[in-house]
Amino acid sequence: MTCGKKGPVLLQDTLLLEELRQFDSERVPERVVHAKGGGAFGSFTVTHSEIANYTKASVFSDVGKKTPVFARFSTVAGELGSADTVRDVRGFALKFYTDDGVWDLVGNSFPVGPVRDAFRFPSMVHSRKRNPKTHLPDRNAFWDFISLMPETVHQMLFIFSDRGIPDGFRFMHGFSINTFKLVNAENNAVYCRFHFITNQGIKNIEPDVARRIAGDDPNYAIRDLYNAIESGEYPSWTMFIQVMTFEEARNWYHDPFDVTKVWPHKEFPLIEVGQLMLNRNPDNYFAQVEQSAFDPANVVPGIEASPDIELQGRFFSYIDTQRHRLGSNFFKLPINRPLSKPVTPTERDGESVHDDNMDGSPNYFPNSYSNAKTDKNFNEHSFRVTSIPDVDRYDSTNEDN
Repeated sequence: MTCGKKGPVLLQDTLLLEELRQFDSERVPERVVHAKGGGAFGSFTVTHSEIANYTKASVFSDVGKKTPVFARFSTVAGELGSADTVRDVRGFALKFYTDDGVWDLVGNSFPVGPVRDAFRFPSMVHSRKRNPKTHLPDRNAFWDFISLMPETVHQMLFIFSDRGIPDGFRFMHGFSINTFKLVNAENNAVYCRFHFITNQGIKNIEPDVARRIAGDDPNYAIRDLYNAIESGEYPSWTMFIQVMTFEEARNWYHDPFDVTKVWPHKEFPLIEVGQLMLNRNPDNYFAQVEQSAFDPANVVPGIEASPDIELQGRFFSYIDTQRHRLGSNFFKLPINRPLSKPVTPTERDGESVHDDNMDGSPNYFPNSYSNAKTDKNFNEHSFRVTSIPDVDRYDSTNEDN
């Protein structure tokens, strides 16, 4: 709306103003790590019953049980505009829409992490990002941090092996990295690590070819995943677990909760669980991939946290960064919601409410007006601390590397 055909725009042109306002606010902050990635929907099907001996999680209750899944794959250090074929760890994050709520398993393409203490994680990430002065990638910072942190060597050996440049997302494994606790129907518990072995086989890219693809098609991995699913070549992975008893954990020769170390398959063999298959592409990338928010603290009855220090740091960091990116009600976005609506009297209001906000029901619990009750099935497994160690800041830099 202008004053004459070539005249100035009127402030009352609200249609123009709204168009510009919407355009100005289209972007949300990118993830500080795992910024660039692709995603797909599919399902997980239980094929073996042995896991039911270790966990009461409904997702594993019966052979043949099928659970909807959303998967997001990513590079770690790169930004949104970076290339998919750089030498890096790949993110392997799964969101299971189980009968008991959302279970997020937030893993990587290697079985080990870079640092065992969450306190060092921000510095590790900063060393792989841009120099604060030049705003250029700084290999000196990367190697400086690595040289001072011997615990990083195990992951570095994976990164600088052939598996450091996988041929897209379909031809790589996935690992929980962290240790979790499984609790069965008799309230007996064991420790566990999850593995997803690609059924397509491992396939990697030669460094020279990867550099060429980075220039010709920087979205190579995202394109490959999308095209494979569109053409009916559905990628799949076989899920396994490793199990360690509490007694074995006490007597194991190194810290079994250290993410920089693996559990040897000879002592802790892989137990087959089921099949993960991806067979549907997102309808909208922003709504379903960019707004997907993973949190390792999203567990369901039968799956719990272990004393893993790095995992416990992730519990805070992931939900905190999602609130920064997507607002305080990110968990109510369609991609992040459970299949059935939970009764959460105290989780309401705040920025961008995406549902009915619990209508007019009481915003406190317990109350005398609703039928909401605490489900004891969601209570955590109890455990005893037999001796109370000194509270201190312990330096694990040179511990059992």
